[in-house]
Amino acid sequence: MIRLEDLAIFVCAADNGSLSAAARQHDVTPAVASAAMKRLEGELGARLLARSTRSLRLTPDGERYLQHARNVLAEVNAGRDAVAHGRRVIGGNLSLSAPSDFGRNLIGQWLDEFQAQHPAVSLQLHVSDRVADMYRQPVDVAIRYSAPDDSSLVALPLAPDNRRVLCASPDYLARHGRPRSPADLRQHNCLRYVLSDTLHSQWNFFKDDEPVQVQVSGDRTCDDGELVRRWAVNGRGIAYKSRLDVLADLRNGRLEALLEDYEGEPSPLHLVCTHRMCVSPTVRALRELLGERIARYLKDR
Repeated sequence: MIRLEDLAIFVCAADNGSLSAAARQHDVTPAVASAAMKRLEGELGARLLARSTRSLRLTPDGERYLQHARNVLAEVNAGRDAVAHGRRVIGGNLSLSAPSDFGRNLIGQWLDEFQAQHPAVSLQLHVSDRVADMYRQPVDVAIRYSAPDDSSLVALPLAPDNRRVLCASPDYLARHGRPRSPADLRQHNCLRYVLSDTLHSQWNFFKDDEPVQVQVSGDRTCDDGELVRRWAVNGRGIAYKSRLDVLADLRNGRLEALLEDYEGEPSPLHLVCTHRMCVSPTVRALRELLGERIARYLKDR
């Protein structure tokens, strides 16, 4: 395996006519520079430099190889410069994963605004409630509720104070009445959600900072949060959803909030990536815009 540092010493020695000069420029000892040349010549099976204690010149093989070595080093440096430039500018391709409700009902208009501000960005949006495997799937960043289970992932807050809200349509409440406590939910048709093949049928609330848990049941379950929301709007049962996902329905009366004396379960929203080095200027700009728009959306009446 040819080492880049060995190529660099070879090119420098050829340019200066001295292995000692190459050693000085690369801040290594003459012995280290000599060892680099021996490794390179051993990998190629050819003598590149004819050298003595007083002189150094390129062999015919060395003359043939020199331009190839220059080209390799130039390409490596160009690649390094391209990466450095990419980490300074907002642009390029960005693959983004978002949950179904958020992806279909909210993020579209904000992504339009983001690309209007940064036209050099090309976006690919994946909308699904299945948690993307960011190490195997072509996803750069993901919008997720709650902190990721994988501690190696980096979670940037978007809506840290978001919570779940219990809700149902006026039609459902007119037919079945309003629950007065979490325990009353056992007598109601609860629309349950499946995430990563796990059925979420234990709903958690808080009263005076004390947790209250209730096991619920119902005649419908789904792994798509947007469909659960639609069922609730259509009067099919009671849903326990992120406030962000049902806020428009609550404001226009399609849904009504229930058990408002109880605090809903925390459901913070994050922008997730695999490493701090993946937080590029594009990702930082997206996080800033989404955070501002979400905060404004939650405040607007």
